[in-house]
Amino acid sequence: MTTSSNQAQLAVSYKLLLSLYAIIPLCLALQLLDSFALNGVLLSYLPSSPSHFLLFQVIFGTPHILASTILLASNREYVHFYHKKILLMTLAIILFFAVANQTLSYLTLYLLVTSWTVYHVLKQQHGVGRGAYSLPTWAFYLLLWLSISAGLSIYIGIFLKNTLSIEQAEWVKVLASSLVFGLFLATLFCQRYMKSTFSAVFMWANSALIFASFYLYMANYSFLAILIPRLVHDATAYIFYITHDVNKHKKQAQNSIYRWAKKIKLNIFLVLPLLSFLLTYLLQVYGDQSVNFISQFFFGTEIKKAITLGFIGYCSLMHYYTEAFTWKYGSPYRQYIRFKP
Repeated sequence: MTTSSNQAQLAVSYKLLLSLYAIIPLCLALQLLDSFALNGVLLSYLPSSPSHFLLFQVIFGTPHILASTILLASNREYVHFYHKKILLMTLAIILFFAVANQTLSYLTLYLLVTSWTVYHVLKQQHGVGRGAYSLPTWAFYLLLWLSISAGLSIYIGIFLKNTLSIEQAEWVKVLASSLVFGLFLATLFCQRYMKSTFSAVFMWANSALIFASFYLYMANYSFLAILIPRLVHDATAYIFYITHDVNKHKKQAQNSIYRWAKKIKLNIFLVLPLLSFLLTYLLQVYGDQSVNFISQFFFGTEIKKAITLGFIGYCSLMHYYTEAFTWKYGSPYRQYIRFKP
């Protein structure tokens, strides 16, 4: 991020966004070090997926989702502007899960939600990158859908490995291999459209998210395979959220959160990250227990995972939905976002 003399005083830097992809060589170096120098000591301590670590849940995924929810819900003009879409999507989520729980298997439901998650993560990265590498529309969507398809196959191979037969697991690997190779060829072909070295590097960096995750998946380093796109995605989101909030609230706090932060002299750059991380920790550690205690005390009924599955799940699906349009040109969000030339 850098300062600008435009209406939005803080501007998003593409160089800063690209620097986030440094996690790729770091994770690859860590895997090579562990495999060839440490005899797999690190691998023996890593969980099969990041979701097995509560710490991972507190640091990645949920915080940026809650940050997005806070950003929308704490600004009345945004709620008013999008209230019809929010209401309709809320009703659609309730209706979908009410029907799906009765008609769809857990595996089918899981695949549907997983597909939306992978689409959301990679659509964001390619959407941001599109400003750096000006590809023809067809070429952009070619890279995007190859990335999503390959990413989804890797995701399935990692998170459903205990439910897949040996033959099915091998087919998933074959599918992932084919899609990754197709993505490599497509990226190589799209190189001809790049107008600068920086554009080319940014395009290859987005494809490298898939290449690196695929390699780590095949090497059985599932944790690192999921960590790479998760970290890049979440950090990218926070850069936009913080830039928005600084430009919107720095001169004059426009909601109660930033008025409160101003009173205690909390740095404006830290308000949303600290609030979202703290809220994530409280909800993940104490949320389900608190709701369950209240429901048993007053109604004698046990409610399991009302927060971690219910509330956070709802926020996640709303996040996937709203992020598809809240940052587009013409959105009230975008008046507080500028990019460094």
